[in-house]
Amino acid sequence: QVQLVESGGGLVQAGGSLRVSCATSRRTLSSLTMGWFRQAPGKEREFVAAVSWSGGSTYYADSVKGRFTISRDNAKNTVYLQMNSLKPEDTAVYYCAADRGSIMSDAVYEYDYWGQGTQVTVSS
Repeated sequence: QVQLVESGGGLVQAGGSLRVSCATSRRTLSSLTMGWFRQAPGKEREFVAAVSWSGGSTYYADSVKGRFTISRDNAKNTVYLQMNSLKPEDTAVYYCAADRGSIMSDAVYEYDYWGQGTQVTVSS
């Protein structure tokens, strides 16, 4: 079982930046593909970004490309999502997810483990 704990959410003004983190209890994070998803009120959970087990490859949703950066530190068992140029439409609960497979995916059903989420609110 892999436990994922997100942190770093909060309230920020439009145009600002925020970094959310995801820590895992698993001793070896490096075997997992990691992703970030988000869910706004009344909407379905949507893909934001994914990073390969090594950190060498990343994949982004078009809506965040160029503004968000996903990264990982396997020595610290932590994954990060740096969010810049935030917009009100980025407001959502952000979830960290882990996939035992090696192919980065944007599909919710591909991910095996999920965190509890952290709220990000962007004011206009």
